[in-house]
Parts: sequence; structure tokens; C-alpha cells
Amino acid sequence: MRSTHDHGTTDDDDVMDATRVTARDRRRLTAVAAGVTAALALGGLSTVSAHGADPADTARSATGTRPTAETTPIGFGAGTTGGGNATAATVTSLDAFKSAVTGDKAKVVKVSGLISLTGQVDIGSNTTVLGAGPGSGLTGGGLRLKESTNVIVRNLDISKPRKPSDGITVQKSTKVWIDHNTFSADRDHDKDYYDGLLDINHGSDDITVSWNKFADHFKGSLVGHSDNNASEDTGHLKVTYHHNWFSDVYSRIPSLRFGTGHFYDNYVQGAETGVHSRMGARTLVENNVFRDTEVAVTTSRDSDVDGYAVLRGNDLGGAATEISRTGGFTTPPYAYTAEPASSVVAAVTAQAGAGRL
Repeated sequence: MRSTHDHGTTDDDDVMDATRVTARDRRRLTAVAAGVTAALALGGLSTVSAHGADPADTARSATGTRPTAETTPIGFGAGTTGGGNATAATVTSLDAFKSAVTGDKAKVVKVSGLISLTGQVDIGSNTTVLGAGPGSGLTGGGLRLKESTNVIVRNLDISKPRKPSDGITVQKSTKVWIDHNTFSADRDHDKDYYDGLLDINHGSDDITVSWNKFADHFKGSLVGHSDNNASEDTGHLKVTYHHNWFSDVYSRIPSLRFGTGHFYDNYVQGAETGVHSRMGARTLVENNVFRDTEVAVTTSRDSDVDGYAVLRGNDLGGAATEISRTGGFTTPPYAYTAEPASSVVAAVTAQAGAGRL
């Protein structure tokens, strides 16, 4: 099922019929509202079979407690320390934020309140950026990690990044942990009005994306920006996504070129296409839950070279898969525990996103 509309960096694998999507969105809103209400009301781990009823509708608490947020990253981004124990500086304005995050000395910067901006703010190495409280973060633009290393971004609300700015761009950077943030836009504009929520490109490496909520957007997370960048990206772009909640995100969950991706214990609802492995990328898709999604995983769209995908333990919820090549990436090179798909919805809806640390 190969599309013929590849457009390089614009990556228009999400071209759609507007009338069809409008009708689908109405159905999704009803399903999402019901599922989220049930899961949040219970707040624990679901014991429902992955092949039974929708766990968002029938979740029960197995432990009576919420998951505990990690204090260090799991996955390819393990070992990232950011600013470590540096004394935190709290900022409330764009100018103060820009000044606080520049340079490569160890630093911890807390954002208090919502800062409006256009474009992106460059983040130096050895930096931790934290949201200081509910609703703290950035709107209208985002962050750029360019040739940086050892960066942590947690607990931020990042909304409506106007094109050509992503919510976060990770470019030529290594050792990055993006955790417990909320990324959102809206579906009221065309798909190119905003840019990506989280894009990782230009040979970046050793990244963990965990416990984030991505909502109301067309282009979720792009890993590898172009089919023509093999010389820089091959052997790099190693990324772990775990315990993220993708709610009404149309595609790129994620779209991965050339690299190696581990996608486990995520909850995807309301997508056209979920995981998209292309240009020889290797993906392990493990113990995830898909709801109201047309294609959960594809290896055969939009690029001249297919990707690889290994699937195990997923609850597809009726979604199709398009797996042309399976590959051999079955054992990530790090320790982790993947909880069963039956508990994912309750865990993720209780804990993912900003304000849950």
C-alpha cells in the first residue's frame, strides 16, 4: 500500500480528504471523551484482557496507586543528567528564559507561567528545563536543541507551535530526555499551519521520550527529516518512546527514517497512521494500545525504501497493520520493563503529561 506523494521534508504522508476527516473527528471525540472519563475516574492499572473490551471503558485499579515517575530516563536516553544538582533559576519572561538556558555550564531553569513567543529558543548543553507549576510552558513556538548534549525537558505545556517552528526540535544532539510534557495544537487549521510537536533529526542520538501527552495535531513526532539524509542519519537516531499518550494526533506516532526506535507501553487514540517505519528504520513496537486508529503500524508508505517493524504484545483495537519487512531488532540494548497492554490505558491516562510529577 505504497503512496506516491512523498514531498521530502514536508513529509505529506498525512494528506487526507477533509470531509472524511471531519466526520471521523466527530466519532473520535465521542469515543475519547468516554474512554478518558472512565480511565481517569479509576486512576489505576487495568486488569482487562488486551483482546476484550476497550480498557479505557472498563479499567479497574489493580494496585490502588499511581505509577511513580522515573527520576532518571529509561531507554536510549539513559544516563542523561541535564543540569544535575545546579541551583535552579526561575524565570517568568522570554528574555530571562533565553538568557538562562544559553551556554554549556550545568544549569536548571524553571519556567513559571506561560511564555508566548514566535520561533524557537536554543537550549545549551547540560541543561534541565522544568515547568514550575500548572500551565507553565511555551505557546506559539518552542525549543531547539542544536548541537547540544545532556538536556532534560520536563513538565512543560508546549502549545500551538506555528510553522516553521516545532514544539521541540532535536538537531545534531545527543543524550536527551523529554518527559512528562504536554504538547498540543488544534485541528481547526490546515495541517501545515502548525509544525511538528516533537521532531528529532540530523543524526541526533540516545533519546528517551516518556510520559508525554500529545494532543489535537496533525503531525506528531518526526524522526529523520528527509529520505535524502542517509549519510548523516544512518547508524544514529536511536530513540525510545514509552508511556506516551497520543490523543487525536493524525500521524507520525512516530515517523522514523534510518534510525532505531523502541515504542512500548504507549496509548494511541484517534490516529490515521501510528508508527511509520521507513528508509530502513528498525522499530520494535511492544505492548501498546491503539484505539480508533486506521493503521497502527506501517513499513511501506511514502518512501522508496521500506522500513522494518517487529510487533509483540500490542492491543491493536481493530487497527490494520502494513508490515512488509520485520527485521531483527527484538532486544533493545538496555534494561526496561514493559507492562502488559492491558494496564497501559489506565497507567498512561493517569500519569502522562505536564502537572503529573
